[in-house]
Amino acid sequence: MYAGFEVVRHMRKHVHLIVYIVLFSAFLTLLAKWKILDAVDLSLSDRLYQQPVAVDGNIVIISIDEKALDRFGSYQDWNRKKVAEAIKILNQSEDKKPAVIAVDILYSSKAAPETDEALVGAMGDNVVMACAAAFDSGFVEDGTGFIHNSFQIVFYEEPFDELKSVSEAGHINAMRDSDGVLRHHLLSFDLPDGRTVPSMALKAALKYNENLELPEVNSNGFWYLPYSKKPSDFEAISILDVLDGKVPTDYFEGKIVLIGPMASGLQDSYITAIDHAKEMYGVEYQANAISALLEGNFKKKVSDSIQLIVLFILLLLASIVFYGVKTKFSFIPWLLLAFGWIAMCKLLYEQGFILHVVYVPLSITILYIGSVAVHAVQENMKRRQITNTFKRYVAPEIVKELIDKEDESLKLGGKSCDIAVLFVDIRGFTTMSEKLPPETVVEILNQYLTLISECILKYNGTLDKYVGDAVMAFWGAPLPQDDYVMNSAKAAMDMALGAKELSLKLEKQYGQKLAFGIGINLGKAVVGNIGSPRRMDYTAIGDTVNTAARLEANAPGETIYISKAVADYLNGRIIATPLANPPKLKGKKDGFEILTLDKIL
Repeated sequence: MYAGFEVVRHMRKHVHLIVYIVLFSAFLTLLAKWKILDAVDLSLSDRLYQQPVAVDGNIVIISIDEKALDRFGSYQDWNRKKVAEAIKILNQSEDKKPAVIAVDILYSSKAAPETDEALVGAMGDNVVMACAAAFDSGFVEDGTGFIHNSFQIVFYEEPFDELKSVSEAGHINAMRDSDGVLRHHLLSFDLPDGRTVPSMALKAALKYNENLELPEVNSNGFWYLPYSKKPSDFEAISILDVLDGKVPTDYFEGKIVLIGPMASGLQDSYITAIDHAKEMYGVEYQANAISALLEGNFKKKVSDSIQLIVLFILLLLASIVFYGVKTKFSFIPWLLLAFGWIAMCKLLYEQGFILHVVYVPLSITILYIGSVAVHAVQENMKRRQITNTFKRYVAPEIVKELIDKEDESLKLGGKSCDIAVLFVDIRGFTTMSEKLPPETVVEILNQYLTLISECILKYNGTLDKYVGDAVMAFWGAPLPQDDYVMNSAKAAMDMALGAKELSLKLEKQYGQKLAFGIGINLGKAVVGNIGSPRRMDYTAIGDTVNTAARLEANAPGETIYISKAVADYLNGRIIATPLANPPKLKGKKDGFEILTLDKIL
């Protein structure tokens, strides 16, 4: 019945552990679900995923840069006229003109008639002009009532009427994520009148390749943009060099040419996923989007639900591993899980799938730190348990060594080892206790036990137990000892010497003398925690122990009996006298040799 209780208790312990593991794993999964980790995740994902790649040199930027501003002055005063001139130069040869000219400048209102006419007159079938919309959240009517729309068009600008009639348009909206970083591209949006407005990048890419495969977009029309170039990495030619004829027009033949501002004062730059330190101009962003569309470099985000389920399962497995592995080895599974996930994220990204980079490594790291803390608490409790268990038996330095060695001595069970066992008893204690008051008997007994305990611990013995006025101790366990048999002999000699001094003291105080009988034996015994999980004692059992007890029981006062095994072990280091007529010990054949320990050399 008791065994059954222990099984149930063991099961309950593991049920509690499983519940704790599940709850903690669920808590870390919820942290990810609640987007608490997103700021770190987005930043690290950008660093891992967004890397420059080699692309075809079919995209060229004509920049309105500082050099042009220095010559022509204020951008607003000349850009329409000079952009019109640049388009005419690029398209002057029908056979050698660019495949596409995309102007990343919004001309929604009219200016001076002559400049507007020049701009309208420069249009060709390969030109794409800019349009843009403003978005906000609000309520819209859907025929049955009003519904909330978080992506509502509140304003739309397109080229002025004359320019609109002779050109095609694509929107240039660049919409940042919540952390201010530009990671996505709005492929198209629908106007209230039913028209669909493609992005300038999509329009230009389709004019370049009408059989283009399009990326999968979310409900608002966005797709994740894999940048191919960092800021300033795309080839950029100053509009001034084009106007001055420094670049042959056939250089642009068959290419996609983007015209747009690339000067710091023109307020058209963004922090992008590929570089958080340096801003990218809007025209470079368009070039990156065109490049990704032409390359078919599309990435699909894996469902958050799937990722959270995977995270939860990995946390459960990691919890079991961290709990079962020693702290000094748990670093290895942490390393494999955390960096293995990052490597897998990179591999899957190359295959077109986007995972949250930080969810698993950060959660696993929190779990790892937690497991280290739990192991530290458990280790401290174990140390305290070892200390509390063995401080009653052995010297403090042995307790420390047990802790340092992570000894298994607290487990129920024992091991066979060679030990020296000592028993000591007061001769005539029963008679003395009948003559003296109980308080005096206890006082004498305490002085005696203090003396015996000090002698045992002085020589690193294990004080096993008190049985009335008898004391048992042994050497050689729980840790192996050098010269353990000699230590037992020295302890016995100190006891004998101390007994004489204590006897003189007690005779003066109480009129009673004391004499000790001591027995020492050497041999194999089973040593360990013997009992039940609820009540166990660290002790030694076996014939070696029984023989030592019988040696002590037969030893007269002021005498130390040792077995021949002890005498042989200490041969040449002690003086011992064999008994001429040794008493017969229970369980031993006739001729069992007993000696008196007389002196240690």
